[in-house]
Amino acid sequence: MAAARKQYLKIMFGGVVVLTLIIFMIFSILWGAYFRTPSYNLTGWIIDFDGSTVGQAVVDGLTQPGIPSKIDWSVLQAEQFPDGIAGVSHAVAEHQTWVAVTVNSGASDRLTTSINSPNATYDGSEAISVFTVEARNENAFRIIIRPSVETILSMISARFGLQVARSLSDSPAVSQLLATSPQTVTTPISYQLVNLRPFSQPLASLVIFTGLIFMIILTFFIAARSVIGNGAREATNIHRLLRYRSLLALRFTTIFTAYFFLSLFYSLLSLAFQLDVNEKFGKSSFLVLWMMDYTGMLALGLALESMLTLVGIKFLPMFLLLWIMSNVSVVAFPIEVLPIIYRYGYAAPCYCISKIARTIIFGTKNQVGYYFGILIAWVAISCLTLTLFQFLARRRDVRANQQGPPPTEKVEA
Repeated sequence: MAAARKQYLKIMFGGVVVLTLIIFMIFSILWGAYFRTPSYNLTGWIIDFDGSTVGQAVVDGLTQPGIPSKIDWSVLQAEQFPDGIAGVSHAVAEHQTWVAVTVNSGASDRLTTSINSPNATYDGSEAISVFTVEARNENAFRIIIRPSVETILSMISARFGLQVARSLSDSPAVSQLLATSPQTVTTPISYQLVNLRPFSQPLASLVIFTGLIFMIILTFFIAARSVIGNGAREATNIHRLLRYRSLLALRFTTIFTAYFFLSLFYSLLSLAFQLDVNEKFGKSSFLVLWMMDYTGMLALGLALESMLTLVGIKFLPMFLLLWIMSNVSVVAFPIEVLPIIYRYGYAAPCYCISKIARTIIFGTKNQVGYYFGILIAWVAISCLTLTLFQFLARRRDVRANQQGPPPTEKVEA
């Protein structure tokens, strides 16, 4: 009993030590993605279509050095957008920049006219427009873009309002202006936030972030012992009865077939809870969603299959944790604002799935073919590595069989 207790405590202590190392070595990948985010600023444009007092005040305010901002502003000439506001809106929707601030044409003239001839319907928010796409990354919009823009534009508006009030302090017509159009003095300029692609379906969070974790876990169930794939091979000993080519054919056939139907039911689950996927591709949207889940599961699951063949079931859970953390850590925030080490995320399967899903559900920039290509590349690489690792595993089994079973120790009653 003493020997058994000693061995039990040794195993438990060793397990706790290993899990502690996993916390600091693997979990740190995800924690690091949220640590001091953003590490880098997003890009933003300023376009002055007014070309007068209001436009100059906004440009100077946004580009003034020393003002803390999470957006790097670039001033673009109005001539670069022959279509005016429509051209800017299209550029933002196509992800050429994260946010664009436009000083609308005639803003200064409308303000001057309202001061000279008080206009009760004057609206200072018509002076400035802010274009952005929330569905591109809702966390970037809510945590970085909107707070930064609202803070600095509110400051510019208050400063400009103070200047207007001071300039009118000695004017004999100020009383009539305040009586007819007080907003001309109190809020001479303001802004309108134009969200081109709002994140309007909370259920989509399951598809583009949380559900990706469960997708990886589902693929783990297919691969792991005592569940389906590896458990079926071990229980029937079929991996030793079949030839190498036949075993590979069996594994690939069962994997591709299992994920084909599993991805179908996984996609139908979202439709069952009324997720609208018809924004971009119309009647073909569900097919695109299904193929996204199918290739995504293959990209994620075949990697697990390969590592299972290489390291065995004993170490597969550790790789599973690494696989989950490295994938989901690059999905929550734009990779542009994360530390440089996370740039690998541009090729991560979960990042590609998230980008495709945003296009299907919200109609963001269409790069579906590009991200499908990355997922298919993952599938091809995993097929090659699985073929190689299965060959090595077969050679290892052959050598073990030639050496015979290990000698058994005699145990006294």
